[in-house]
Amino acid sequence: MRYAVRTSFGATGLVVLLGVVMTMLDTTIVNVALGALARDLHTTIASVQWAATGYLLAMSMTVPVTGWAVGRFGVRNVWLASLALFVAGSLLCAAAWSLGSLVVFRVVQGVGGGLLQPVGQLMLAQAAGKERMGRAMGLISVPAMLVPVLGPPLGGLLVQGPGWRWLFLVNVPVCAVALPAAFLLLPRESGAGQRQRLDVPGLALLSPGLAAVIYGLSEVGNGASPLHPALWIGLALVAAFARRSLRDTSLLDLRLFGDRTFGAAVLALACYSAAMLGFTVLVPLHSQLAAGGTALEAGLLLAPMGIGAALTMPLAGRLTDSRGPRGVAAAGVVLVVASIAGFVLAGGPVPMFALGLGHGLVATSVMAAAFRTLEAAAIPAATTLSTITLRLAGPFGVALAAVLLQVLTRAGVAQPFPYTFWVAAGLAGVSLLPIALIGSGTWRGSSSAPA
Repeated sequence: MRYAVRTSFGATGLVVLLGVVMTMLDTTIVNVALGALARDLHTTIASVQWAATGYLLAMSMTVPVTGWAVGRFGVRNVWLASLALFVAGSLLCAAAWSLGSLVVFRVVQGVGGGLLQPVGQLMLAQAAGKERMGRAMGLISVPAMLVPVLGPPLGGLLVQGPGWRWLFLVNVPVCAVALPAAFLLLPRESGAGQRQRLDVPGLALLSPGLAAVIYGLSEVGNGASPLHPALWIGLALVAAFARRSLRDTSLLDLRLFGDRTFGAAVLALACYSAAMLGFTVLVPLHSQLAAGGTALEAGLLLAPMGIGAALTMPLAGRLTDSRGPRGVAAAGVVLVVASIAGFVLAGGPVPMFALGLGHGLVATSVMAAAFRTLEAAAIPAATTLSTITLRLAGPFGVALAAVLLQVLTRAGVAQPFPYTFWVAAGLAGVSLLPIALIGSGTWRGSSSAPA
């Protein structure tokens, strides 16, 4: 089956950016409106958090069907349907009249958004080819890094101005451009429409398993016990799926991890993402709880990081394409670890800006490395696997940071935050081990198409 989208890299990049910006924005823009939503919908803040949680869980549960949907209906059709579903969910959320209706409509929105990111990554990887993989990942990494940071400030402006319903209506003009752009710029690809079997039993294990793990980790991050039932039930379901997947690869082919380039890159991304998500959650908490800063001051602390990353991501893409990913990624991790150390010792915006410079090098180069040795037919499954791994790594990093902070506080440590920052630095440093394998001449050939 041919998955490749035969269109220009620039046109594909435009289409993907329009879709990814919306979905990433909606992961954080609602967080600042919980108070207004609770007031207008006559409920509690604890209950209204399901408007944010439902979106994230729906996104996670949808990702596993990416490969099957692309093979059955084609990249173009899946992208258009996901955009339409996302904007329909946005309009419904804006018209919500109760908490129940809002949560249901956020799930609709999340189902569309859950497909957009991996399918967009797939389209970019196919359009770029191996020779431009670094630039492709740099293109998608910039909004993935900047947009979630910009979500809370934009959400605050909308809530204080026209009201919380505009948190969702803001997607409509973007979709009004994204849908016709995709319709006009993405050609119909050959190979779609084949009767590919959907592994329903596998999906019944993996999708609820992922949702349960992510929900359990989020609860642990909010102060619940690491023995939270949802976490362990989810892990059991995912483990059962993994065992089954070794016999039936129709939903996800876990044997792709046998490609050492892909496996090492995904492992590096998992360690690094867990460290960075944990760190970026701790920084605002430290600003407010330990330093006495305001919510706005806490949010602005992350701005230099976003600026630094935006500067180096395009450069990292070009360097990765010309010189390979290993050196670029290793340099980025070293800079990130040194910047976290600088933040612990001195604080201020300069270490955060330097951290952003390093982050831009790591995120782009390692993601590009993950796809460099794969055959075109393996990329749909690879994008799904990498997306699932990162969806799990982020909440794990946040939960680890939260648990460590709670343990240190209960132990009577006077200043617990520096210790948690050092742990984040150490976890980021661990990613150097799999990064060192990228490009190793001792590897066997790609196993992206196992016998």
